[in-house]
Amino acid sequence: MANPFVHVELNTTDQKKAESFYSKLFEWKTEPMSMGPDTYTLIKVGEGTGGGIMKQPVAGAPSHWLAYVLVSDIHASTSKAKTLGAKIVKDVTEVPNMGWYSVFVDPTGASLGLWQTKPM
Repeated sequence: MANPFVHVELNTTDQKKAESFYSKLFEWKTEPMSMGPDTYTLIKVGEGTGGGIMKQPVAGAPSHWLAYVLVSDIHASTSKAKTLGAKIVKDVTEVPNMGWYSVFVDPTGASLGLWQTKPM
């Protein structure tokens, strides 16, 4: 399938509470990963799309889940989304040793992330 969903991420106002809730609800295995002053928690689901849990980076914004779609050219896809009427809320950003992501809000108000994996 072209451009599959590859990652889901919970941006939460209470990271520890969310980790506890989802770990108990789904028996997800989690793994903390240091990201500077904050911790990113990887969600290990075995099969299927994995994800993560992180502190909500936007002050005053509510907790929400964000899905990411795999693209082959993050810059071109981000630019195309903007051309089609999306508002870019996080421009292309590198995740060291992993890849690049961006986040936009589509013309209907829905948020979506784009992901390009770094070649090995």
